[in-house]
Amino acid sequence: MSQVTTSIRVMAKTKTQARCSGCGRTEPKWVGQCPGCAKWGTLVEETVGSGGTAAVGSSRSGAAVRAVAPAVAARPIRLVPVDTHDRARTGIAELDRVLGGGLVPGSVTLLGGEPGAGKSTLLLQAADALARGGRTVLYVSAEESVSQVRLRAERLDALADDLLLAAETDLASVLGLIEGHGPDVLVLDSVQTIRLEELSGAAGGVTQVRECAAVLTRVAKARGMATLLVGHVTKDGQLAGPRVLEHLVDTVCEFDGDRHHALRLLRAQKNRFGPVGEVGCFEMTGEGLRGVDDAGRLFLGETAAGTTGVAVTLTLEGRRPLACEVQALVTPTSLPHPRRVASGLDAQRLSLLVAVLERRSDVRLAEQDVFASTVGGLRLLEPAADLALCLALASSRLDVPVARGLIALGEVGLAGELRTVAQTQRRLAEAARLGFTGALLPAAYDGDACGLRLHRVPDLRGALATGLR
Repeated sequence: MSQVTTSIRVMAKTKTQARCSGCGRTEPKWVGQCPGCAKWGTLVEETVGSGGTAAVGSSRSGAAVRAVAPAVAARPIRLVPVDTHDRARTGIAELDRVLGGGLVPGSVTLLGGEPGAGKSTLLLQAADALARGGRTVLYVSAEESVSQVRLRAERLDALADDLLLAAETDLASVLGLIEGHGPDVLVLDSVQTIRLEELSGAAGGVTQVRECAAVLTRVAKARGMATLLVGHVTKDGQLAGPRVLEHLVDTVCEFDGDRHHALRLLRAQKNRFGPVGEVGCFEMTGEGLRGVDDAGRLFLGETAAGTTGVAVTLTLEGRRPLACEVQALVTPTSLPHPRRVASGLDAQRLSLLVAVLERRSDVRLAEQDVFASTVGGLRLLEPAADLALCLALASSRLDVPVARGLIALGEVGLAGELRTVAQTQRRLAEAARLGFTGALLPAAYDGDACGLRLHRVPDLRGALATGLR
């Protein structure tokens, strides 16, 4: 701990520079727009060490750099032993799925999400399960008092004997707790509220977040301590703080969901020890978060047979196919500029598809208000939902229901042509498991039908003629 404090004090003596909180680029002084990522107002002044800056400057100026013998010599890649990590199961199957099988000793995981999504609840449940499994877990709350966390733990029945709780905002005190208890797992909520006294600036600043995360990462690697960090997000839904924070950690997970719905989704955006893009599904209940093994039916509505403006598609969340109902409502308007409102869908994509329907299939929407949404709060952003959205729009406008038991899969181009989407066969297999009988697909698909009756059509006009009955 003394070495960390000494290095920070050396940094605090020196000059300032500006660092972009978006891309991490540094500039000698503050400017309004970052030259690296072209974003405005993201450069923040920070204090840097003169020693480090002088060393970099001397090497760039042509000064000789003395070579030293490496601690371990390079060897052929075939002779490098495979490190089989002894993962710690969290006791939550959906969380272990996203992490790639559990927590790796010495790994650092960053968990971000909107306020109220359930990040603290998820980590407290995982900490309790790990503690009941024989591991010592240190839960450090930098945002709530120990009594507040204790009340949540009582509601979740997370009162394991080996689950240690502390409330600290100073990194030096956190390091002292680690030295004193030697935990196997550290949970820190959150990294934006931890501060180093030796550094200038408030907690949550670029310098504070970067240096605190770097120190915790070094300690985790040295002690073999699995570390879980909670990170705040900006109003745009991106992780707050410098991008170097995401580069420092081993795993970056995003926990999101509409607070008005019970469903929560955990996505792995970066994972050095497992697959990227894996998704875990959770349901928020009065007793905490509950993993949902079969999420295939969660996003299907309960609309009556013959209802217009409803179509079903299959989206891929990571490697998991999920059936989702797309609903549309088209109504006449007296406004000079008709409204195009999307909920759970890309608004720009909705406007594009409205134009394609108008031009390529003679579905008149120029004097109509268009409203489109998904069921259950799921966000559909991939092009595979284009055909289902077009079917729902045309169904509502023409007052003709979509054929019952039919799913729609396909990307719609500006010329009205239909294009195949990735992993169509996996989606069809899930549709058959859920009880669908037919699928509307682009004509180019030549894979297995998976027990479904396939309707292959080349363009949007043919899709509407086949799907609306």
